[in-house]
Amino acid sequence: MSEGPLETMLAAPEAKTAEEPPPPQKPLAPTDSVAGRSLVIVIAITTFLAALAAGAALLVADASADWRKELAREITVQVKPVEGRDLEADVQAVTRTVLTASGVRDARPYTKEESEALLAPWLGEGLNLAELPTPRMVVVKIDPSRPPDLAKLRASLAQATPAAVLDDHRVWLERLSRMAGTVVALAALVFVLIVAAMAVAVASATRAAVATNREIVEVLHLVGADDAFIASEFQRRFLALGLRGAAIGGGAATLFFLVARIVARRIVATPSGEQVAAMFGEAALDARGFAAILLLAAAAALATGLLSRLIVLGRLRELE
Repeated sequence: MSEGPLETMLAAPEAKTAEEPPPPQKPLAPTDSVAGRSLVIVIAITTFLAALAAGAALLVADASADWRKELAREITVQVKPVEGRDLEADVQAVTRTVLTASGVRDARPYTKEESEALLAPWLGEGLNLAELPTPRMVVVKIDPSRPPDLAKLRASLAQATPAAVLDDHRVWLERLSRMAGTVVALAALVFVLIVAAMAVAVASATRAAVATNREIVEVLHLVGADDAFIASEFQRRFLALGLRGAAIGGGAATLFFLVARIVARRIVATPSGEQVAAMFGEAALDARGFAAILLLAAAAALATGLLSRLIVLGRLRELE
């Protein structure tokens, strides 16, 4: 049966409408908005700062462990110049005494020039120390598995010469442990504050996104859309923002530590560089440190998505 004019007129708009492309769907939480780009910047900065704090804590902890290991393998004997006694003979007597003790692997007396060089960082270069009563040092390598009896060794040194003073570095070990623990605790506190700032920024951005799309969210909620579906839309968008910001911040932190390693290797030959290397090592993260930065960036992105989901679910419960 052929269609009449009325049917043709009614069918024409339908055919025209069918040919038009469907309008693009606007996401509930767009990632390319001004607020989205601002959140990416905030996440990138906080991730970078958190990675710096974590890397600094690892560097100090590793340096402290190296200090403690080095000091645990050595003790020193200071031979003071005493009027009326031969300093060189006292140094040789101390060396012979410590070498006969059980648990001692080696002993090396510092020469006069080496002892004066130890004072150079404190007194400055170019000073004539020949007339000063410079003490001499004897570095003793011990066996950590079976260390010597220090009380017995002190008694033996007192019999050899009254100018000898044994230092077992216990005081230094305690101070280094306290200092390293304090620095690590401060770095951990800074890390927690940075993470809290990131959480506040994500929460504020999520609430702003929900408020901007309040009418759409209310309509979806009234027509029976599942809360999990609405929350997953926000979670997916904020997860994308978190991944972008965490990648930028984590990449910047990785680049920073790589550049710091290159710079540290170039200046380690200078006197100041040697002192920095003695205190903090090579200031270079190992594979464990870079893996920590990667995990930190991934955790920041995942936390961004999860936090946004929790906030949206809370908002939807308020609508009920």
